[in-house]
Amino acid sequence: MQRRCLLDNQGLVPYSVAWDWQRSLVAQRVKDPILDDLLLLLEHPSVYTLGQGASLEFLKFDPNETSTQLYRVERGGEVTYHCPGQLVGYPILNLRHYQQDLHWYLRQLEQVLIQVLGDLGLKGDRIPGMTGVWSEGRKVAAIGIKVSRWITMHGFALNVCPDLTGFESIVPCGIVDKPVGSLAQFIPGIRVEEVRQRVATHFAEVFDVELIEVNGSYSNRHNR
Repeated sequence: MQRRCLLDNQGLVPYSVAWDWQRSLVAQRVKDPILDDLLLLLEHPSVYTLGQGASLEFLKFDPNETSTQLYRVERGGEVTYHCPGQLVGYPILNLRHYQQDLHWYLRQLEQVLIQVLGDLGLKGDRIPGMTGVWSEGRKVAAIGIKVSRWITMHGFALNVCPDLTGFESIVPCGIVDKPVGSLAQFIPGIRVEEVRQRVATHFAEVFDVELIEVNGSYSNRHNR
């Protein structure tokens, strides 16, 4: 029998709100591991985030003098940028029911995104020694995770049709020699809503779960 995974589709959610949701959802599942897994899909207003060990040298601005929000969070990885037009996915999974292997989990997330790109006629690539997905040399998806008691949080960000200028103020993911790209550079006019269901479908396939839609209310309702 397939494991259930709730699908919570949200719209534009401030980063701090979604971060609170994730921490609450993880804490609940650490306490009660039989709770359903969940995939949260949303967009963020403009925000920079730094991984727990990220270096400030990859910022091209003074973090004390920026008008854009900046958060240091518990995920791995360096600095990245979120903004509207980027589809962000936060899987809250109990890896005890899959594989207790973080490298496996990262490769699975990459595979979801590679299959989404394939649907759209694009070739998604991995680069050995790096995490994320590239297409024609441009990084179109970033991945950064945190796992507590084998419960996952944070996740992936797929650049569908964002304004990429925000990336110019950082060295994205600490990678100096590979540009960031978006699906819109290859498919003009593409929108996030055209990609959202493809991500959900391939997530269900790759992780072999039954997705149960909860109509954009679960994470907020269960944040306590």
